[in-house]
Amino acid sequence: MVTGQRGRPRSFDRDAALDKALTAFWERGYEATSISDLTRAMGIGAPSLYAAFGDKRKLFDEVVLVYGGRYGDFASVALAEEPTARTAIGRILREAAEIYTDPAHPPGCLVISAAVNTTAGEVAEALRVRREANLAAFESRIRADVASGELPADTDAHALARYCGAVLQGMSVQSRDGATREELEAVAETALRAWPA
Repeated sequence: MVTGQRGRPRSFDRDAALDKALTAFWERGYEATSISDLTRAMGIGAPSLYAAFGDKRKLFDEVVLVYGGRYGDFASVALAEEPTARTAIGRILREAAEIYTDPAHPPGCLVISAAVNTTAGEVAEALRVRREANLAAFESRIRADVASGELPADTDAHALARYCGAVLQGMSVQSRDGATREELEAVAETALRAWPA
């Protein structure tokens, strides 16, 4: 019995094409990136895109997963490795300043910028859920520090987590407007001064 792939073998490197799609979505956002933009960036025809990745939405979902593993997991790593919520958030903001301004890829955060002005409800909701999960992780870590006495008992963990998320999202937008790493690091240091003593 002969086993193998049916039809013509794929004539492109799927991972390389996925990387190019990631860059296209990161630069333009979900809504503004058309199938023709994607096929041009990926160097493949529309039939190959659909056969390999499904539709635009499925491709974007896969891109977001790749992005998270490659660029977006720095927050969860910092929360797991740092001894306090403050040191974790400080590390997250400083690393964001570095990642968001790295000239090796588009500026900012794909999960933040891809959702701007999208009318695709399911996409906007999926990205919102990802951002809310980060806020929940921040809040959980802050609550643990309140419980341990590291932070004052009257610390509003929910508001502090939202504040940190707002700073992070603002840094992403500012990096897309041309803010430098040094400018964003200064924003991070300023934000940490608001942390409860």
